[in-house]
Amino acid sequence: MRQLFSNTEQEEEANIDITPMLDVVFIMLIFFIVTANFVKQAGIDVSRPDAATTEVQEKANILIAISPNNDIWIDGRRIDIRAVRANIERLHAENPQGSVIIQADKGSTTDTLVKVMDASRAASVYNISIATDES
Repeated sequence: MRQLFSNTEQEEEANIDITPMLDVVFIMLIFFIVTANFVKQAGIDVSRPDAATTEVQEKANILIAISPNNDIWIDGRRIDIRAVRANIERLHAENPQGSVIIQADKGSTTDTLVKVMDASRAASVYNISIATDES
């Protein structure tokens, strides 16, 4: 009987093409990176006051930090008090389900905190929380 396949043809048939599998793995990796929740930081370290009734907020997407010298920080940028409302409106448009969390330093004044809260309400965001540390 005559041999139908040569040795080189048999070796080619034995190779498995893993390119489609690599494509699927790469697409899954992209999916997990895009859907992962990343912890947002307001931009500065704040010494938050302690509170016994601290609760964890899950859907907070607008973090505002107030430094000890009353500087306001959003997304790592120092913001003037007059621009806080516009920034909150922009961030709230990106995620309408999110809330505002204000990280006010112990040394900041209540006046700055109230101005930030008023700017949030003026931007139609009424779900406002103040970040604290557990005591």
